[in-house]
Amino acid sequence: MNLNQVTVPSLNIERSISFYEKLGLRLIVKALPHYARFECKEGDATFSIHQVEKLPNGDGVYVYFETAQLDEEVTRLIEQGLQFELLPTDQSWLWREARLKDPDGNQIILYFAGDNRKNPPWRIN
Repeated sequence: MNLNQVTVPSLNIERSISFYEKLGLRLIVKALPHYARFECKEGDATFSIHQVEKLPNGDGVYVYFETAQLDEEVTRLIEQGLQFELLPTDQSWLWREARLKDPDGNQIILYFAGDNRKNPPWRIN
């Protein structure tokens, strides 16, 4: 089994398209006003947004995008006007992360983990 895509809810697909294009995702399906799908720069996974009448309660969705150029990407995005809740920070779980929210409040984590993503020192054999 392989992960195909992750889909997050949105109240305004066009506004979300603009946000995710700034992140560097490539738009491949634009079915307004209900749906859009993107390709990631690396790998084979896709990411999509779908229109909802009401956003879910609580923390919402957490989506992680990995980049080896984390600090440079964050600088680029700040220059484009995006605001981060957490600038690149080394975490105790051996990842470096930066956090921001998309226009619908979904938590977006840009990070770099390298080999620790799948093989942390505490991995179960």
